[in-house]
Amino acid sequence: MKHIKTEHPFDLIVITGPTATGKTRLAAELAYDLDAEIIGADSRQVYTGMDIGTGKDLADYVVEGKIIPSHLVDRVEPGYEFNVFEFQEEFFKAFQHIRKRGKQAIMCGGTGMYIEAALASYKMLKVPENKALRKKLETLTHQELVEKLETLRPLHNTTDITLRDRLIRAIEIESYQQAHMEEKVAAPDFSHIIFALNFPRDVIRERITQRLRTRLENGMVDEIQKLLKTGLKPEQLTFYGLEYKYITLYVTGEITWDEMFTKLNTAIHQFAKRQMTWFRRMEKNGFQIHWIDGMLDNSKKIEIIKEKVCR
Repeated sequence: MKHIKTEHPFDLIVITGPTATGKTRLAAELAYDLDAEIIGADSRQVYTGMDIGTGKDLADYVVEGKIIPSHLVDRVEPGYEFNVFEFQEEFFKAFQHIRKRGKQAIMCGGTGMYIEAALASYKMLKVPENKALRKKLETLTHQELVEKLETLRPLHNTTDITLRDRLIRAIEIESYQQAHMEEKVAAPDFSHIIFALNFPRDVIRERITQRLRTRLENGMVDEIQKLLKTGLKPEQLTFYGLEYKYITLYVTGEITWDEMFTKLNTAIHQFAKRQMTWFRRMEKNGFQIHWIDGMLDNSKKIEIIKEKVCR
């Protein structure tokens, strides 16, 4: 893809940060201000019908009565296992489509693995099944598999380590990608700038807990019951982790409401910590991240972003 010149200094603006930091609304307001379009970088918001549990918050995409165009949101049906290879391919298509029309592209989401895949200097390879490796991995304990994956890359989503089949597949993918680095081809070349929202630890903890309560009060259990009624099996919903795992356990009678809330709340807090670990690792690997105080109102955040973007 050729570099497309527009009036925008950076081809891609990235808005990220841990869960419950208000990324989507900020990206939407920024997109409204810049007449931009958003590309989602969330491993679960890509699914249709999974709105409350993924924090899709579709109302956030409406600013001053205008619906902000978005890509890679509501892209595939639940039950399909969308992966990072497919994300990278779809990201490049959406990005090229936006830039060809002279629009500013904004990527928004908290899945660090997806963000890195978008910003990588190479295209990922489609990974075939390795029966010999799988046979060897089957002999390992669950903990040994987790430790092996950790030697290949940082952990991001708990479903990579709680589901044995997915854990083995994750190791298979990372092993293949690292062994075939010379086969990778250059990804489209474009400029980018990364912004991440940050809150004091006690504030983010309260935001996570309050948001969970709000979502439970506004139909998150009903959403999961509807997904089960479509024919999805409980173990399929477990694939999507966090809310879908614990609420499914509650709906199927395996745990009580109080157990569900406590375990889910704890899991989301732990997920936020893993996200921060991933972002710090990105910085160590050379990605410059401009951290913005989450306590500021969005108008001030947008001023800060535009000042750095247009500098």
